[in-house]
Amino acid sequence: QVHLVESGGGSVQAGGSLRLSCVVSGYTARWYTMAWFRQTPEKGREGVAAISAGGGATSYANSWKDRFTISRDDTEKMLYLQMNSLKPEDTAMYYCAAAPSTWYEKPLSESVYNYWGQGTQVTVSS
Repeated sequence: QVHLVESGGGSVQAGGSLRLSCVVSGYTARWYTMAWFRQTPEKGREGVAAISAGGGATSYANSWKDRFTISRDDTEKMLYLQMNSLKPEDTAMYYCAAAPSTWYEKPLSESVYNYWGQGTQVTVSS
């Protein structure tokens, strides 16, 4: 069983930065693929970035690959999303997710993830 708790969201002006954190509990979580998703009323849930077990591989959606960085610290049992040059369209609820394999062919596919956090809201004003 894996339990995920996000934090770090908030309100920021366009051009600013935020770092989202996700506390990951569960002994086997270090062998899991981890990811960040976002959800808006307009677009539903979208995959933002994913990272393999061990951190050797990452995948980013095109909309965020130049501005966001995903990382993990399995010793501290943490997942991070560094968000730079934020834009108003980045406003969304952001979720941490875990999937029970070291990597996937489509790591930004929502369907592979079994475990989800409760979300943290990011609001970017112009």
